[in-house]
Amino acid sequence: MTELNKEFKLSEINFPDLAEGEVLVKVAGCGVCHTDISFWHYGVQTKHALPLTLGHEISGIVVGGDAKWLNKPVIIPAVLPCGECELCKKGRSNICRNQLMPGNDFHGGFASHIKVPSKFLCAVPDAVLKKYPLETLSVIADAISTPYQVVKKSELESGDLAIIIGVGGVGVYGALIAKIFGAKVIALDINDEKLGIAKANGVDATLNIKGLDSKTIKDKVKEFAKEIKAPKTGWKIFEISGTKAGQDLAFNLITFTSTLSIVGFTMDKVEVRLSNLMAFDAKLIGTWGCRAELYPEVLELVANGKLKIEQFVQTFPLSKINEVFKNTLEHKYTKRSVMVPDFN
Repeated sequence: MTELNKEFKLSEINFPDLAEGEVLVKVAGCGVCHTDISFWHYGVQTKHALPLTLGHEISGIVVGGDAKWLNKPVIIPAVLPCGECELCKKGRSNICRNQLMPGNDFHGGFASHIKVPSKFLCAVPDAVLKKYPLETLSVIADAISTPYQVVKKSELESGDLAIIIGVGGVGVYGALIAKIFGAKVIALDINDEKLGIAKANGVDATLNIKGLDSKTIKDKVKEFAKEIKAPKTGWKIFEISGTKAGQDLAFNLITFTSTLSIVGFTMDKVEVRLSNLMAFDAKLIGTWGCRAELYPEVLELVANGKLKIEQFVQTFPLSKINEVFKNTLEHKYTKRSVMVPDFN
């Protein structure tokens, strides 16, 4: 990529030299994330100077480096921690200050191959590969693992009410994971097709919020909560749309002992009255990626059939990346896009 919001150009580089602790992975698939769009279109700065290959939601086969990993199918965590610092030792490796992120700190997965540290690779069990092709599993690296971590972090319990704002390529997994954890789930979005998919997969109630003010939406949520016999308090609210409107709504949905989790990213600012947190004895938390240590738990949900993947993913040849990025920017897809190298 030459500069932001320009077309990607295919180019060839020599295979990199591998240092101790590094492996070369032949990319099977790399998901398109809103973060990639933020780098490409919205001017969010990458840590590595441009030009840079984007892509951090990656699955593939190890073809070089550490012998114990050779020929193994793997998922590359979107956040690769050091494993040694104070944050890592305190169980916060997802926000390790020495972390490396593909497509941000170094060349990412929109390529035929990628060089990565091997320390936190996640091996894909045969039981999972029998259900899904490896390229499809790339979404575990971020689109699935990120909402998995935040649902756990929110301390959601069976019987709680979970409100998911934005049920696209990430949010729909947040809704499904909340259901797996035993919550009653309400999905909010402005797209009927996305809401229909969520409803068809077990979400208890859905609401198209396009054109509705926050008071009307909150009143409807209260009605739904009564209908599905969900609690009036302690709502777990997950803002996954990554929009100013979504974040504003999420804050206005806070009620007594709520926990609001911010998952989606936007450069826009929202004006809120923080005293609401005090008055409702509520919590506001953020989340960044997912701890690599949690990936096996996600794979177990996929292996045992509790978490489905296929109907929420669509694959495209990597040579179509410019078209896919532009369509993603224009919200033309309802599923997570995965780029598959067509020259491997």
